[in-house]
Amino acid sequence: MQRNNGARFFPLIIIIVIAALVIAAIVSIGRAVFNSGDQSNTQAPVAVDKDREALLNTSVGRSVQMTVRGPIVAEENFMSYRITASNSERAMKVYKGYLEEETNGKSLSNNTQAYEQFVYALDKANMMKGAAEEKEAKVEDDLRGICARGYVYEYTVLSGGNEVKKLWTSTCDGSKGTLNASKDQLSQLFLAQIPGSSELIPFRQSPMFRL
Repeated sequence: MQRNNGARFFPLIIIIVIAALVIAAIVSIGRAVFNSGDQSNTQAPVAVDKDREALLNTSVGRSVQMTVRGPIVAEENFMSYRITASNSERAMKVYKGYLEEETNGKSLSNNTQAYEQFVYALDKANMMKGAAEEKEAKVEDDLRGICARGYVYEYTVLSGGNEVKKLWTSTCDGSKGTLNASKDQLSQLFLAQIPGSSELIPFRQSPMFRL
């Protein structure tokens, strides 16, 4: 009788063991799937936070910059300008020609408190917010020939003069660029850093630039 009972319970034990192994495997797979999902959800915000951190950094050597390029015309008529701000200086430079011959400009001192207010205002205006397709738009970083009859805007964060992050847009419908923010709002903030900037702008695009 004891042998028969043992033989009767042995298959039951095997079934229980197999069922336990199957359940454990399902639980492990489920955990792996959920964990991978959590990781993918947390990776994107980290990149965004790094960009914002670079913008809001007010330490020595950090600066922000806006460059506006005019229509692509003859060398003699091509114009552009650039505004750069750091915690020690603000400057606007006007250039003629593609080799950027400086023809006009203005330099002013700055301080950390003023620069901090400025970069936080840029952050509120989403200066570091890139278009959804930015990751796939590396070819668009080449701005040669872009928006030939309009204006191109570049917004850059620098560290020690080296580019940390750059987003751009233009006035041409077919060249929206990588910036997903209002160029008008950002431009007004940069121009407001230089008193009398409206007198230095080498071209007139809109009444909104009269500061």
